[in-house]
Amino acid sequence: MEYQLLIDGQWVDGGPLMPVTNKYTGEAIGAVPTARPEDIDAAIAAAQRAAPIMADMPTHQRGQILRRAAALLLERQEDLARTIAAECGKAVKFARAEVLRAAGTFEVAAEEAKQLHGETVVMDAIPDGEGYFGFWTRRPVGVIAAITPFNFPINIVAHKIAPALAAGNCLVLKPAEVTPLTATQLCQVLQDAGLPPGALNLIQGDGPSVGEPLISDPRVNMISFTGSAEVGRLITSKAGIKKVTLELGNNSAVIVGPDADLDYVAVRCSYGAIYNSGQVCLSVQRVYCQQDIYEPLLGRFVRQMDAMVVGDPLDERVDLGPMIDLREAERVESWVKEAQSAGAHVAAGGKREGVIYWPTVLTDVTPDMRVVKDEAFGPLFSVIEYDAFEEALRQADDTEYGLQIGVFTRDINRVFQAVKGLHFGGVIVNDAPVFRLAQMPYGGMRQSGLGREGVRFAMEEMTNIQMTAIRLKTSYNLLEKR
Repeated sequence: MEYQLLIDGQWVDGGPLMPVTNKYTGEAIGAVPTARPEDIDAAIAAAQRAAPIMADMPTHQRGQILRRAAALLLERQEDLARTIAAECGKAVKFARAEVLRAAGTFEVAAEEAKQLHGETVVMDAIPDGEGYFGFWTRRPVGVIAAITPFNFPINIVAHKIAPALAAGNCLVLKPAEVTPLTATQLCQVLQDAGLPPGALNLIQGDGPSVGEPLISDPRVNMISFTGSAEVGRLITSKAGIKKVTLELGNNSAVIVGPDADLDYVAVRCSYGAIYNSGQVCLSVQRVYCQQDIYEPLLGRFVRQMDAMVVGDPLDERVDLGPMIDLREAERVESWVKEAQSAGAHVAAGGKREGVIYWPTVLTDVTPDMRVVKDEAFGPLFSVIEYDAFEEALRQADDTEYGLQIGVFTRDINRVFQAVKGLHFGGVIVNDAPVFRLAQMPYGGMRQSGLGREGVRFAMEEMTNIQMTAIRLKTSYNLLEKR
């Protein structure tokens, strides 16, 4: 099936078609047109024209559109889930859950649209403010370029679109070129929900030919990007003076205290490592275990990972499907072999079959190995022994990343010790770092990004504060210093 671009409320043809494949079978399942320079220009111009319409739209109308979109996502859940499973390789049971999360994101945005407000400012708190009344409000930034990755082809897109529309902005969306079909279906949902023409525009293509012209265009007021740190740095160098939010990744750590429920830890961390073949920026990668529980927990990890069902993501029984392409599967394989040659041992998995890399557990790793220090972005994690809890905190925090981290313990003192001692955007207690809700602030420290997502917090990023100061006394001394 051939799809089209969405520009100014119309589905239109573009440049040469890009095939989209089923990531498990390799078969073609559709094709989308590449956006030409004139298509990019038209999409930005349409968003710019629609910006005052969205900014002036009453809040309750924005909320109604977002709520209708949530309802339509639920109605179309199965079609969307099967599209995700095919073009992304995500197990269909997890793809269904992603659609549910996207619907929830729109529901939260519908409510948060009503809560976007400012505050009064106590002007006479200092003598120069006497006779003035002040308040600030939030105004939409205008045109937002949303650039999204392949691994959550509907929910990360929803986390760009929903808060942007709730705050009264317009968008030009460029999804990942390997998973464009789900985003196309989501745009159709927004159209059917009653979104005005030009408020959401969809263009397709790769980063150099489509992404770079989009981010450098002066008519674009903000860029919201999720992807690699390398591309994030490129964006900041080319964007110019405009707002930028970046969600860039992690090498997620988990610290397991000696008092943790080991069966629960084994389940949550194992699924947190293999979800979407580990191609998640919050995927469990480093697990630090207190020495007294190391052996029993390692045994549980091995049994859990060995029990994962691997195969066609459209099979209801499957837990883990293919990686996004052969190159990525081969990269993960090479990283594991490199670690083995440096002394690491494979306790489970450690094999590749085509585009599938088996759920893998590593031991005897060192901090300088790429499977530990870099973002593996594959279905593997390393189990690392520690003696004192303070040592685990130090090792887990010794990273250039800082998105989210998991801490399993029943000791409230350890909880607060972790909260104070760790430098991550989120500390998740008694769950894996993959835990995320639409209403949470979400984002990283250090090289994990700039700004915050989560609907309310994204809306704050996607608005500008406008201050109003009103002089109540109109007669004045010309020599008065104001």
